[in-house]
Amino acid sequence: MDATLAAATIKKWLASEKLETREVQDNQNFLHLHVRYPPTKAAHLFNIVIPKNRNLVLIYSITRVDEGQQLEMKEHYSSDSLEWETWLHETRVLLTQANLDWVLHIGKKEQKETGPLQAFNLSRPIWFDGLTQNEFMQTMRKVWLTKLSLIHKIKFGYGPGTGKPGPVDDWPNKPNKNPRGKQTKEEKMDIDFDETGGFGRSFDRDEWA
Repeated sequence: MDATLAAATIKKWLASEKLETREVQDNQNFLHLHVRYPPTKAAHLFNIVIPKNRNLVLIYSITRVDEGQQLEMKEHYSSDSLEWETWLHETRVLLTQANLDWVLHIGKKEQKETGPLQAFNLSRPIWFDGLTQNEFMQTMRKVWLTKLSLIHKIKFGYGPGTGKPGPVDDWPNKPNKNPRGKQTKEEKMDIDFDETGGFGRSFDRDEWA
């Protein structure tokens, strides 16, 4: 299987599952799709990427942590830094046991304290020689369930938040392209998504597994 056949096959599988997709213009990759998954009203945005000159497809999803939850985390590490570090350690273990690649975006350190969890990126590659519909869809499901698990863990520990995504220190600030403040169809797809946090860009080696 080559990239052309893999791309056509993946689009066919996504269509058969009634998943909403949109192709993204991306000169760095052979194929880049945005996919709403799972096929419910609560769908999040997933990225399906076939890099150039690689015999694999990468599935990943990025989530920004709510602004209110980040404030609760700051209070936590200020009042009990050991318990906060324990929470972060348990989160890393949870993600490692999920058999996924992951990046945690931790806020820039203030003095000697570790900042809040600001975003996370969960991903998994599938090489072409192992690419089947079952492997592809099970990987989508695995990334989603692990993402959901971490979202629930954050909500349980730090409340429901304010409904507004918090800052991410190591992502460049993007100008507001919609000055009226209304959500576009693209933004409604997944409020937690930011293109600048793509796979393999601006990651901290200490937070990479």
